[in-house]
Amino acid sequence: MKFLLAAALIAAPAAAADLRPDQVAFRELFKEMVETNTSLSTGSCTLAAEKIGARLKAAGFAASDITLFADPSAPKEGGIVAILNGKDPKAKPILLLGHLDVVEAKREDWTRDPFVMVEENGYYYGRGTFDDKAQAAIWVDTLIRYKQSGKAPKRTLKLALTCGEETTFAFNGADWLAKNRPELIAAEYALNEGGGGRYGADGKPQGLAVQVGEKTVQNYKLEATNPGGHSSVPRPDNAITELARALVKVNTYEFPVQFNDTTRAFFASIAKAAPAPVGAAITSLLANPADAAANAVVSRDPTFHSMLRTTCVSTLVNAGHANNALAQRANANVNCRMFPGSDPEVVRQALVAAIGDARVAVTLVPPIRPVASAPPLDPAVIGPMIALAKKHFPGVPFSPTMSTGATDGIFLSPIGIPTYGAPGTFIDADGNGIHGLNERIGIQSLMQGRDYLDELVHTLAG
Repeated sequence: MKFLLAAALIAAPAAAADLRPDQVAFRELFKEMVETNTSLSTGSCTLAAEKIGARLKAAGFAASDITLFADPSAPKEGGIVAILNGKDPKAKPILLLGHLDVVEAKREDWTRDPFVMVEENGYYYGRGTFDDKAQAAIWVDTLIRYKQSGKAPKRTLKLALTCGEETTFAFNGADWLAKNRPELIAAEYALNEGGGGRYGADGKPQGLAVQVGEKTVQNYKLEATNPGGHSSVPRPDNAITELARALVKVNTYEFPVQFNDTTRAFFASIAKAAPAPVGAAITSLLANPADAAANAVVSRDPTFHSMLRTTCVSTLVNAGHANNALAQRANANVNCRMFPGSDPEVVRQALVAAIGDARVAVTLVPPIRPVASAPPLDPAVIGPMIALAKKHFPGVPFSPTMSTGATDGIFLSPIGIPTYGAPGTFIDADGNGIHGLNERIGIQSLMQGRDYLDELVHTLAG
């Protein structure tokens, strides 16, 4: 899971004693979700889904409106789909998507137990407090409160909380639903993780963002082979040397600059506030993507560099079989983040051309994900986000953005569900320990995000 830009007006952290009664109830839901271990090695998304199902039933949801699912090959990696029926059968549903699984967390590495939610200095600590149990808990809480209010929305609301987002080769519930039960999650569009934002290093707000599109993740294997032999008799052809040359070429290869509607709008917004010479360079690059000088200036920012193009970089290397032998095999993994619409085979061919050495084979590594396609900048979706942002976070800039990371939204595009990363929660400049140690979320951020997202869902659902 990955957040880019957002912020809110700085406010004092909320202590437990300062919470409203409805926030206290939400905190208990959130705590239960955080303290239910859903890591791949020792946890169970299935158990978390069952606990959520029990809460939904207690709130008045019929058993027929709740679907718990799990693949027999991965019994602990299940998920849940819940439906709150709307009043207008002609109005297409809205899907609220989130993931229950979390990145691995070793107790010996953490300051606190990662699966005990600890409140400290205005933060809730625990694995998943930010990624992605904050938003998942907000979606569950919104449906529960909607149900308990006795007022049905105009549009049907669907909730899908799945497993497998954080682990490449694990069973992926969003992928499974799209392929096996597409009718269960069919919707006009989905709201997902990926939006939100952050404070700058100075603690000041930088802006709010809705994620409109993401890159496709694709891994490639580079491999050089050789008959090998005794290391005391080196030979001109050498698998390690050939692979090393290839990796240097891959890691220094620059794919061309590309724009789509989302990134063009994002950079146009950034150009207005960026200091010299960056602002002028962005303007020049928008006018001419082939402007090498402007590209060089803008690409000094690693995030901007990645948003402008497909990127590929080596991440794993393996070679040789003995200290006293010439390598018979040398291989590496190259991780590419492809610009929306990019064909994996076209990218492979670009790598082959950049390497320019037939002795190094380049092959695609499964899984091969769907080709990402950016959803439209639909004013019916984006408009209410902007309007409510002005209400909840006055004076904070708002823009669309494309994620350089990846979410489960990639699996919904092939079945016709455009997916938007909704803004709401705010991240600190240091990243809040997401995917790392001592993950945390600001209590103020969580509660403000809950209020914003709850009203957003009510507004969009009519």
